[in-house]
Amino acid sequence: DIHGQFSDLMELFELGGKAPETNYLFLGDYVDRGYYSVECVTLLVALKVRYPARITLLRGNHESRQITQIYGFYDECLKKYGNAGVWKLFTDLFDYFPVAALVEGQMFCCHGGLSPYFDTLDHVRLLDRMVEVPSEGPLCDLLWSDPREYGQGWGTSPRGTGHIFGPDVSEQFCHANGLNTVARAHQMVMDGFSWTHDQKVLTVFSAPNYCYRCGNRACIMEVDEHLKQTFLQFDRAPRKGEPYTTRYAPDYFD
Repeated sequence: DIHGQFSDLMELFELGGKAPETNYLFLGDYVDRGYYSVECVTLLVALKVRYPARITLLRGNHESRQITQIYGFYDECLKKYGNAGVWKLFTDLFDYFPVAALVEGQMFCCHGGLSPYFDTLDHVRLLDRMVEVPSEGPLCDLLWSDPREYGQGWGTSPRGTGHIFGPDVSEQFCHANGLNTVARAHQMVMDGFSWTHDQKVLTVFSAPNYCYRCGNRACIMEVDEHLKQTFLQFDRAPRKGEPYTTRYAPDYFD
């Protein structure tokens, strides 16, 4: 997730390397919440056009018409351009973003998570993704679902859409499709990354100090040619005109 935090996106590129020297797979949620969604998504799309084989942009649940009208991108476009034309162009473009990626046949990547409506990669490949994000179904789940911390099987998501899925679901999906890992974003985690489900499911979150107040770190996962994973954590970049300060809570219970 980037969520309109442009200075932090620049920090990400400083840490991970500039395109095209580094290949990037982004997991969605480029807009909303932060103040610079237009700048973030414009830069990422420009990089995709300039280096199409080096940049992959997956769709997140915020890359939709309905959500962006609630959480900031629509209003930001109105403020910066005086009309909704730019918002309409981008939300039309979002319909063309892929919803999943496969890294070396072993790492399944999406924004949200798994779905009871598919159990193989071939089912995902057959999805009609060039639509507005629906409120239910497999496409919705890929962008909205979360791994559950407790319990097995499927459950109703507290978000009001999508599902929560247990470690048995992750194990079965990985086994059936020859996967090692399901990598996803969608949830703020304080260290920038978090393993669940016996290290079958990985959450990576790349918006430090989310919403300018959460105090979390952010992370990039680096994957080499042998699929060895390295986690590069980073803190928020100071915004122009303000001093750098940290807002982490003290570790009272260490």
